[in-house]
Amino acid sequence: MDFNHTEERRMLADSLRRTLERGADWAKLAELGVLGALFTEDEGGFGGSGFDLAVIYEELGRAGCTLPVLEAGLAGGLLADCGQSDLVEQIIAGELRTTLAYAEPGLRYDLGPITTSVNSGAVSGRKTVVGGADTADLLVVSALQDGALGFHGVDPKGPGVTLHTTPSLDGGMVSEVTLDAAPATPYGGTQAQLEQRLAAATLAVCADALGTMDTAKAMTLDYLRTRTQFGVPIGKFQALQHRMADVAIEIEMARSAVINLAGNLHAEARERDRHASAAKNLVGRTAHLVAEEAIQMHGGIAMTEEYALAPISRRLIAAGHRFGDEDWHLERFIRLSA
Repeated sequence: MDFNHTEERRMLADSLRRTLERGADWAKLAELGVLGALFTEDEGGFGGSGFDLAVIYEELGRAGCTLPVLEAGLAGGLLADCGQSDLVEQIIAGELRTTLAYAEPGLRYDLGPITTSVNSGAVSGRKTVVGGADTADLLVVSALQDGALGFHGVDPKGPGVTLHTTPSLDGGMVSEVTLDAAPATPYGGTQAQLEQRLAAATLAVCADALGTMDTAKAMTLDYLRTRTQFGVPIGKFQALQHRMADVAIEIEMARSAVINLAGNLHAEARERDRHASAAKNLVGRTAHLVAEEAIQMHGGIAMTEEYALAPISRRLIAAGHRFGDEDWHLERFIRLSA
């Protein structure tokens, strides 16, 4: 089987990498076509496959980009599922920034039972760990209406909406959202659609972590080649060579897991989720290992906030907890494999 990316994906990855190196804002990403690549042709984009997502998020992770692209893809995908093509078109053009508010306090990583509900066209409840809500133009909120799960559009700056925003470990911003009879626009949707989009978001986090691990590895190799002790680069020491070799092997195993998930993203739901949990468990454990080994091999300089490895390490640790940590996904994998 040929795992090489198509020429179009390689061109997109190269263009995105150069753009991110120069410094990219939301408008530049939209102009480059990054947002359009998150959606299929039927949804108004030109990508949307597992490998399209993997290419984009790996480059975003490699560059340490903190723009809420994942949130836009997650919420936008659900809007596409609900037939909101006009809103998806605005997202692709960079004119509308949106995010999904689905997690609730006390649920850990599970999807339910939720307490947020809709009455008389207004939604009430609490949502937690909502990424990018502080800069969003639209919140896509999961809520119960007549006992059935659906999605509703809420203005984050409108009446009845309160945001408590704080920096997140991965460098972005997350918010606790309190909804008190906030006016809402019903979109429809189902839990099966939410599960499909969360599987895509899991792939995005894994690919992002893979790119971040590549950056951490490159920084560590450069440090081992330049830092000297006893008159020689410390990379000459066999013990450090062995540790670095172990890191490189683990990263390649994580890469295989990401490729496997990308190829099974649109499989039958049970099989898809089994591959998603396998990948997330492996990538989460590897991300922790790479962060720890990079810090240890850098020595004292890695413990300083000013050094570039600090945000990279935090991003890797955060990746292990987004959309389910290693233990949660291991339990789900065992359950789905039984």
